[in-house]
Amino acid sequence: MNPEYLDAPLTQLGWQQVDNLRKHVHASGLSKRVGLVVTSPLLRTLQTAVGVFGGEGYKDRMTALPLMVANVGSSGRAAISSHNSPPFIAVEDCREHFGVHPCDKRHNVSDYQFLFPAVDFSLIETDEDVLWKADVRETTEELAARGLKFYNWLWTRKEKEIAIVTHSGFLVHTLRAFGNDCHPSVKKEMCTRFANCELRSMVIVDRSMIGPDVSTTNYPGKVPPGPDLSSDDADEEVSNSI
Repeated sequence: MNPEYLDAPLTQLGWQQVDNLRKHVHASGLSKRVGLVVTSPLLRTLQTAVGVFGGEGYKDRMTALPLMVANVGSSGRAAISSHNSPPFIAVEDCREHFGVHPCDKRHNVSDYQFLFPAVDFSLIETDEDVLWKADVRETTEELAARGLKFYNWLWTRKEKEIAIVTHSGFLVHTLRAFGNDCHPSVKKEMCTRFANCELRSMVIVDRSMIGPDVSTTNYPGKVPPGPDLSSDDADEEVSNSI
């Protein structure tokens, strides 16, 4: 609830987790297969997306725009190039819970466009964050419905492999709507809360098809470990303490 955490950036621990996931993504070959990166338009997810799937360091006079300029969020990080990286697009529907928590209120799109020049923000309809309300927290049912809307949008994309950089609360409540016809162990695995910077590969297929083994691309996340807590987890912690 601290207003100083408005649209909270990654901490130094968060950047270490990003660096480790980036190494895994390159070592597993996933970086060469991803055709599109979809990110929530909050500062921490934008930083994570470009940090994991972006190009190498940006150099002056490069013809391609940088994905991120230097020192975003007082990170001390160098600019990140868009050279040899997939396209990046920000989508409002995969944001964390709307409302109440300052960390879940985004900055204006015009601010982001300066900080992340090569990220496409064209799908976001308003410059200011009109979805976040100071006194109303989006319900889990509303979030799940928004997740299904996002899922339906994914079906319209032509890319075969898409990286989605989003939030643990959004993921767990959205994924609970799927897998009801699966074995309980599969359903449980789908709905287990994500750790920070955890990567899971999921294949959306027709029921008559069999998906490939994707275990080589999964990543446990939260590496190195630390006291990081998601906005959604903080909600549950407060609720349990009352």
